[in-house]
Amino acid sequence: MIESRCGLICSECAYKEPCNCGGCIETNGHPFHGECPVAVCCQNKGYDNCGQCEELPCKLLYSYSFLDKEHGDNPPGERIEQCRRWAKEGSNS
Repeated sequence: MIESRCGLICSECAYKEPCNCGGCIETNGHPFHGECPVAVCCQNKGYDNCGQCEELPCKLLYSYSFLDKEHGDNPPGERIEQCRRWAKEGSNS
């Protein structure tokens, strides 16, 4: 199930409940911290998630995944790999 635009698994996110976050899909690109540039980019291109984009991984998604020391992926690159899994699942349907 696709939970976000960027590959983050919202149901496993530590910010979901304490911040009352609806996620980027439900909030139209505006999760608890405000507008998410990754979600907005994806939505503006008409994609459900970044796995549908031919630029995967773009510089913006890469920076969220690898360079954000506080909110980045653990392990680094996990959301990019999740987008790749979603893309593969989508091509098999």
